[in-house]
This record gives sequence, C-alpha cells and structure tokens, in this order.
Amino acid sequence: MTSARIDVTYEGRFRMHRAGYLESPTLAYETWGELNDARDNAVLIFTGLSPSAHARSCAVDPTPGWWEEMIGSGLPIDTDRFFVICVNSLGSCFGSTGPASVNPETGQRYRLTFPVLTLEDVAESAWFVVQHLGIERLHTVVGCSMGGMSGLALCLRHPQRVRAFVSVSSAARALPFSIAVRSLQREMIRSDPKWKKGNYDVGDPPITGQRLARKLGMITYRSPEEWIQRFGRERSTSHTRIEDQFIAEFAVESYLENHAQKFTGAFDPNCYLYLSHASDLFDLAEYGGSLKAGFRRLKLERALVIGVRTDILFPIAQQRELAEGFASVCTDMQFAELDCIRGHDSFLVDMDAFRPVIWDFFAD
Repeated sequence: MTSARIDVTYEGRFRMHRAGYLESPTLAYETWGELNDARDNAVLIFTGLSPSAHARSCAVDPTPGWWEEMIGSGLPIDTDRFFVICVNSLGSCFGSTGPASVNPETGQRYRLTFPVLTLEDVAESAWFVVQHLGIERLHTVVGCSMGGMSGLALCLRHPQRVRAFVSVSSAARALPFSIAVRSLQREMIRSDPKWKKGNYDVGDPPITGQRLARKLGMITYRSPEEWIQRFGRERSTSHTRIEDQFIAEFAVESYLENHAQKFTGAFDPNCYLYLSHASDLFDLAEYGGSLKAGFRRLKLERALVIGVRTDILFPIAQQRELAEGFASVCTDMQFAELDCIRGHDSFLVDMDAFRPVIWDFFAD
C-alpha cells in the first residue's frame, strides 16, 4: 500500500540539546488539509512515544491513523479549516532518524552511538519541518502524552511562534512513579540476552524483554477501574497440567499478552530505550530554575489542558499543575478533567469524551 509519508532531510549537522550531533538526519511527516494564503492555519501534532506520523487516513493511504476520529473534515481538528502536520519523533523508527537508522558517517546503524536524545531535540526537529513547509507561526500545537512535553519544549524554545497550545494527558515533567516504570521497562529490554548491549541481530531482537516492557506499560496505560469492569476475575483457560498453571489463567493476562505480541517486532528496542529516557529527562523547571519561571517564558494566547481522572501515568494532579501554570501567563486558559475509565489511553479510545472538548477549543 502507498504511504502518505513525506521525508525531508536536514542538510548538515543537527546539533543535539545535550551533546553531539546527527549528520543530515531525516524527518518523516504527514499532512492533511491545505495551508492558506496567509500561512496562519497550521496545526502541529506531537505524538506519544510509539505512534508514527500517520495520525489520519487519506486518499493516498486509507489505513486508519492513530487519531482517526479527531482529525478530518467536519471533525474537531477540521481539515477544511486547518493545515494539519504530524511529525514522527526524532529517535523513532517510523521514518525519522533514530538509533535503528544508518549513520551516514560510518555506514553502520547508530545503535547506542546515537547521541543522548531529549524532547527538546524532538521539538527542534519538528520545528525544522514546519519551517521547511514555509510556516513561520503555528496556529496551534497539540501534544499527546510524551508529545505534550515535546510540544511544551517547542513553545518554550520558540515562544513567539505558537499562538495556542493543547496538552492532552501530559505533564510539565516526569514524576518518580512514571520514571520508575519506564526505568523498569528499559531494564527488561536490556536484561534480555538477545539485546547484546544494543547490538542485537535485527532479525532476532530481544523480544522477551520488549514483551515484558509492553505488558508493564499497558498496566499503566489503563486503569484499575477498567480492569475490574472489563475482566473481573474471568478465567481465560483451564489448565490441566501442573506446569501450565502459571500461564495466562485469567482473562486480563491474555489481554496483556495479546497487546504485547502486537507491539513486539513493530517497534525497534533501541528506539524505545532512547525515547523512554527522553521522556524522563524533560523538566520545565530547567527553564529558569522553577516551574513558575518556566511558564513565564511562554507567550501563548490560548491554552487547553485535558486530563483524565483515572490516569495513573500522568495523574490528574499534573494536569491541574499545567492548567495553573498556563493560567498564570495566558488569559484564555481552559481545563477539562474527564471522568473516563480507560486511564492514560483514554485519549486514543474514548473519543466521545475528548471530541467535544477539542471541538469547542478549535471552534473559537
């Protein structure tokens, strides 16, 4: 099937935020809608850790995107009004340069020679794409999960270039619980004998470590309330052999296994390590010494923060913290606290709750 993905090359050395550089990296992106003559109707979307730039289907690529029900004609982010851009994060494995890419200076995959990745790097690479498209000021930046922090980094580094910001289930910085979870996920991958310090065989990656990391991730992406309502203590199988009694006896175990199997092999392990680590590194307080000072750097006209009561990975207290910070520097600030049951993943699966809030924001 034909892909709608567009690749653009950054000519020369792309300087990384912490140290080092990438030689002529590639950035992959997709667009929907038309850029108007004034070039002031562009909406930039930052993804979470694992999605590609394919947020919405189109004529060239009709496969459903990861935010299919949010972007399009007559939808909240209306492509009849807006020119929508979604960039695959630098460091990922879906077109943009990452640890799985070939280093043009060596002819070998970067693997762990890839420089330290930060969400500031993700933001700057996306800004390069925006400028490549001839856009000097964005109507709105939208960031989901990790993408919310990437979007916030862009607003901090280019405060005059963004009119409005929408933060969806994100945060100003990672807290100990989410750092601990991601640390354990990374350890699971690194502990797999097949990882080989990042030098695994591409055709035989550390699947066991990835599978376990994904299971742990899924536990944090959903909520205990959903597990109870959806699975209870339902059994998925009845074991007849004693040695099988520890394997997927409950329905929730089978659910986690199925999701882990779908993810394993679809995402490069080293890319996962780098993006996960980048999520932990970001801290708004680094911009001036405190969160308050960081927020003061923003020059937004409008902001929207959406959080979910059952989110344990980016808890509602962090959404309130964002809302209060934006309110201190932005006269038009909206906060929506949604009572969804599906936890952090609600923005991907509970469109009935999210659509009206985002619709109202973009309708103004």
